Amino acid sequence: MSGIANTIARSGGTPSEKHPKASAPALGALQGSLASIREIDPNLIDDWGPVDRLEEFTAVNAEDDDENFEVLKNSIREGGQQVPILVRRSKTAEGRYEAIYGRRRLKACRELGLKVRANVQDIDDATALLAKGLENAARRNLSFYEKARFAEAIQSAGHDGATVRKVLNLSASGHSHLSKVTQNVPSKIGDFIGAAPKSGRPKWTDLAELFRTKKLTEKVALDILAKISASLNSDERLETLIKEATKRGAKAPGGSREITPIEGVTIKAGRGTLSLSVKKSGASAEFATWLEDNLAEIIKRSHAEFTDVNSADDN
Repeated sequence: MSGIANTIARSGGTPSEKHPKASAPALGALQGSLASIREIDPNLIDDWGPVDRLEEFTAVNAEDDDENFEVLKNSIREGGQQVPILVRRSKTAEGRYEAIYGRRRLKACRELGLKVRANVQDIDDATALLAKGLENAARRNLSFYEKARFAEAIQSAGHDGATVRKVLNLSASGHSHLSKVTQNVPSKIGDFIGAAPKSGRPKWTDLAELFRTKKLTEKVALDILAKISASLNSDERLETLIKEATKRGAKAPGGSREITPIEGVTIKAGRGTLSLSVKKSGASAEFATWLEDNLAEIIKRSHAEFTDVNSADDN
């Protein structure tokens, strides 16, 4: 066995325990045979299918990704390519191939000027997707958001929901949770945040809900993310965005709202109350004293204005 089958065996698992259930053609494509392993010029291999790792299409983790890629490249330079990639013959160009999985190994060999060891299989799109999902599941667990983006990419490539669920081993409700995130969180925001490997469904659902209810916009989110320290990792970026969006006035999923219009002044809006607090120290100290003397009159005038406006609307 090679590729994913070897990985599963080493981990002590089986495809039916923790990974998408493998069809015979998909598992066969992954295992391959010595006769199907060839050394191919990387320049004859094109990418195929939906991207299954967020790092392939986001630059937010570029520093870490570059470091990990260099480790991979050095390993291949010093010890050779140990695990073949999976390819199939191109359907449109004679003599060319399509990479089902192994993009990073392919890129490393291309940069090193080496031929890439590839398992060449004649498989259809559905089998290729299953093989891709199986290999990825054994190699590295996708984060919740990576799964969401992979599921979206599979459907964007023209495959139905049943295929998505089979490839990612999802229930209907699990697929629904992923879809809620990709349908509401702009992909540009997701790219900026990154894979967030330690953040599961709750946090991404919270962010999706902020966008769904229009309590957070892409423009505001990008403004917040642009000011976040570059030293934060993707999980910290996600958490900071949710906190900052709430602080700026976006209602959190629990229904609360907190606004800081000026330094030292906080307005909190809950489901049943609205409160105002002003610090009597620091920059807001003098304003707090003035407001204490004038707040009652300000509220009376505001209420009278509110009443006049409502009366005009009724007429």
